[in-house]
Amino acid sequence: MATALVTANNKNENLETYCLVWLDAAVNSSKENIDAQKKLRATINHLLAFEEEKQCFEFFDSLPKDDRVVLIVSGRLGRIVVPKMSSIRQVISIYVYCMDKAANEEWALKLPKVSVSHSYCNFSGINVRF
Repeated sequence: MATALVTANNKNENLETYCLVWLDAAVNSSKENIDAQKKLRATINHLLAFEEEKQCFEFFDSLPKDDRVVLIVSGRLGRIVVPKMSSIRQVISIYVYCMDKAANEEWALKLPKVSVSHSYCNFSGINVRF
């Protein structure tokens, strides 16, 4: 079952400059991902977690043009969604995390806004390990 976890006070009320969207089939089920979400919440209040790309794209379709989003995505789903999402105006940065950094860099680094990491991303000065 797909779920979207919204950790802001109100799904439609983002009082921050940007929001963080995390797309991963195991975003709400693995201990590592849940721990990483806790660390991220210490930095940003508006964190949305999606397990399926369809829900994630529906969210992006509903965004006002002036909203800004940082996207974290797994390497497996990244191959599918990053080429589409890198051209979305609201997306300002994309972090692809994966076990095979070299393979994902081949496709990811050809796209704007994309960084690839095999174990962590640095978000607002906080290193988040996956």
